[in-house]
Amino acid sequence: MATPTPTRPLKILMIHGFTQSGPNFHAKTRALEKSLLKAFPAGVTFSFPTAPIRLAPADIPFPASNDAKEGEEEETDAWAWWRRKGESEPYRYEGLELGLEKLAEVLKTEGPFDGVIGFSQGGAMAGMLASLLEPGRRVAFEALYKEGGMSFPQSFEADTGYIEETIHPPLKFAVSYSGFAARGVDLYRGFYEPKIKTPMLHFIGSLDTVVEEARSLALVEKCEGSEGRVVYHPGGHFLTTQKTYVAALVGFIKEVLHKAEHGETKEESVEDMDVPF
Repeated sequence: MATPTPTRPLKILMIHGFTQSGPNFHAKTRALEKSLLKAFPAGVTFSFPTAPIRLAPADIPFPASNDAKEGEEEETDAWAWWRRKGESEPYRYEGLELGLEKLAEVLKTEGPFDGVIGFSQGGAMAGMLASLLEPGRRVAFEALYKEGGMSFPQSFEADTGYIEETIHPPLKFAVSYSGFAARGVDLYRGFYEPKIKTPMLHFIGSLDTVVEEARSLALVEKCEGSEGRVVYHPGGHFLTTQKTYVAALVGFIKEVLHKAEHGETKEESVEDMDVPF
């Protein structure tokens, strides 16, 4: 039996990847946007913020066109939610607090959002964002802070003074395309301990050489009830908009919104949803 389509408009936060921008990510996901608008006739509103950290040409790990004249510093339209520091794990994410602060401002000024979709570094951030908005997460951060973890981001603390409150209601869903978990360092354990409870769907490219499968599966393992919520596509490091995989996304969103609306808690895998596989 098909899951009913929501009868109210949806609002989705779209988080771009490393070296992208909000407008660039919007241009790359227009096909997905059209498919979601068709699947949810009550309407879908998308927000495409740009990360706060502008990258220099030296920060970009692949060749880019260089139109700057000799002696001039080229200004790129490449942005990041953080810069990764370290040659190997454990990595440190320099500027992460700036990235979180930018998203906190978007949540406060443009929310409330139903869910978040992120790609690559944005997929990792989607998991972090969903985590931070869950009840009790601040308490978990504070407990792990005593063991060397990072403190709960100040930008996500509500002004009410109540420890359980955050700046935005918990998200109903999160989606990661080629995302990953911050592995190998105690600093970021607060995002993942306890596991992320927000329903999260993971897309992994079987030919992705930028974010290896093991890194994406590390995020899967940090999510509660993640069994059956992993979709592999036969491609590389990109957000797939092929019909079959969009159908998996649509089925997932419909299912979690239906459960949220009716207070249902039974977990369901992608294979059980109304998708054509």
